Amino acid sequence: MDINSIATIVATILGSIGGLEFFRWLGSRKKDNVVWLEERITQRDLKIDALYVELRKEQADKLNWIHKYHELELLYKEAEWNRCNVRHCEGRIPPRGEMNKTINDIDDETE
Repeated sequence: MDINSIATIVATILGSIGGLEFFRWLGSRKKDNVVWLEERITQRDLKIDALYVELRKEQADKLNWIHKYHELELLYKEAEWNRCNVRHCEGRIPPRGEMNKTINDIDDETE
């Protein structure tokens, strides 16, 4: 069999099936696939955007907790610094001493 006879057989088969309709079907199938893929990509992009929003929210929440923890840790260290080890004393002076004066104490001294 030569190439001409094979081409004739293929053309005859396609013609009997409805070759023009076959090619139209192939063309529309590709267009349908493109539309379907574009919709799928759009859905995935929306899902990724939603996940990023949730991730950023969780990260902000964690940073907020870290800031609160560090504030409490600083307050605890300051309380330890101001702790007086003498029990039952009236004029309690913390180990920090003069540095622990409040604004009212400074105003009283200047008057």
